[in-house]
Amino acid sequence: MPFDLSGPLAVFLAVAWAVYVALLAIWVLLQKRAPEATLSWILTLAFLPYIGFVIFYFFGPKRLHKQRLRRLSDHLANHVSADLEALKQRTRNLPVHLRQMARLGVAATGILPCTAQSATLLRSGAATFDAIMADVAAAERHIHLEYYIFEPDHTGTRLRDLLIEKARQGVEVRLLVDALGSKRLRNAFVQPLIEAGGHFARFHDAELGRRWRPVINYRTHRKLVICDGVVGFTGGVNITDEEDLRLTPDGYHDVHVRLQGNPAFWMQFVFLQDWAYANNLPMAQCVPDLARYLLVSEAGPHEVQIFTSGPDNPNEPIHRAYIEAINQAERRVLLTTPYFVPSEAAMMALTNAALRGVDVQVLVPRESDSKLVTLAARSYFEELSEAGVTVWEYKARMLHSKTLVVDDSLGFIGTANFDQRSFRLNFEVGVAYYGAEFTADLAEQFAVDLREARKVPQRRQLRFHSRIAEATARLFSPML
Repeated sequence: MPFDLSGPLAVFLAVAWAVYVALLAIWVLLQKRAPEATLSWILTLAFLPYIGFVIFYFFGPKRLHKQRLRRLSDHLANHVSADLEALKQRTRNLPVHLRQMARLGVAATGILPCTAQSATLLRSGAATFDAIMADVAAAERHIHLEYYIFEPDHTGTRLRDLLIEKARQGVEVRLLVDALGSKRLRNAFVQPLIEAGGHFARFHDAELGRRWRPVINYRTHRKLVICDGVVGFTGGVNITDEEDLRLTPDGYHDVHVRLQGNPAFWMQFVFLQDWAYANNLPMAQCVPDLARYLLVSEAGPHEVQIFTSGPDNPNEPIHRAYIEAINQAERRVLLTTPYFVPSEAAMMALTNAALRGVDVQVLVPRESDSKLVTLAARSYFEELSEAGVTVWEYKARMLHSKTLVVDDSLGFIGTANFDQRSFRLNFEVGVAYYGAEFTADLAEQFAVDLREARKVPQRRQLRFHSRIAEATARLFSPML
């Protein structure tokens, strides 16, 4: 017998739906996210009665409260006072906008600019792995690693076995991986490391019985290696054979950076917070005797600053830094990103720069590993081109590099994509370089990458179904 959807039942269903939408809307509004993201969630979930509640609970944007070591930050600031004094002496002649960028970083993250003894651009996954293995093998006191993806393949096994060897030598080893990104890293794979004396933790374990939320969002997308507190690595390269052309001929094209000196000091600061949070323990209990890890190096010739961002910091520091850097550009902006789903403010910064005569070039993969993200990115091409931005698609293989060059004296490299997930939902880390040397290396790499890219025509000839697909994908931009 069919249901009668008239009379009292219809009234009841209408009232229940209205109450559901009202409660869900209040819940989403109280997150105080970007208006377009808030509206997208409300409209989407309004048409998924009750199921939408479950979706938003597990996947929706919510603020996190993670242990932030303010007192440790103050201690570090005093600890590196000599390095800061050397930095001040050299940066007095820097352009005003670079000094402002450094102040923005301090205010948004609590991390001070510092000097590095060396800054080396590693131009491939193979070069990155060789450098990491060499520094891990040379470590004498401790090795800290944090990764979004750590695969139990040839590369992952090689690094794990080296970590086991170092742990048996008495070196402290801590490995932190994202539970979702490294979901194939089973207990059996890490057990030999633990038995050798190493320490292992998963960030935001996705098993529902252990942590109800978050599951999909709020991942640690960071890639960090710190050896003895004096050498640090970060960038786009995960621990996987897909990043090494020696093992995977059509593997990802990616870059990384090796820093020696006090940037590693601040990377340590970032790792220790994440380690304590992942273990759900006070820092004093999780990492006894912090002073052993906070080693200060002599001042070096490179001026850098570590930037971090995540859902526990409403300042969105990396998002702000990118926008500020682009807004201050006078001559050129060279952006490389595997996922291009910009916020309205970031899109405005790029087009404004181009409209005022800055040479703005954006390099993205022809096909990313997400069809939806590829379509969403392409939906912005016309707007960029009309403003004078030159868009390139890297065609050799999957492009995974994340870099930004502004003029000749400001370069960024790190883990953050130019998308709203990196800007607002994931835990990210990056390096701002204030000066010409390393910035020139990034610019040179951009030029090399263009040899394997095609310029996107200003007027693309698309079939109707392609235009619809891109426009539809763009609707999901606030949630990608």
